Amino acid sequence: MIIAAIIAVALVALLHLYFMILEMFLWDKPAGRRAFGLTPEFATASKSLAANQGLYNGFLVAGLVWGLMLGADGHAIKLFFLCCVVIAGVFGAATANPKILWVQALPGAIALALVFLSGS
Repeated sequence: MIIAAIIAVALVALLHLYFMILEMFLWDKPAGRRAFGLTPEFATASKSLAANQGLYNGFLVAGLVWGLMLGADGHAIKLFFLCCVVIAGVFGAATANPKILWVQALPGAIALALVFLSGS
């Protein structure tokens, strides 16, 4: 179960790295607009807000990687950052787009359960 927990945390970190790149660097580019279903006008107008949101995703990545690097000693760090991922996903689903529940909160919750149960 420890290996599954490590893999799940790494996948959540990679997912949030992808979100960060989309929001910080590709928001107003075709790939970013396609991923979020944005018009060129809205993407241009909201670019700085998206970059700020992307930075927060970067902090989640940093925290999850930090926890992974510490191994078993990073247990509490992984739990904390995975809780942040799940809470952000639930809030995003409630306030922005229900799809966020499945794309962000569910993978985070699965990783959270695996880390919690494995004690790693």
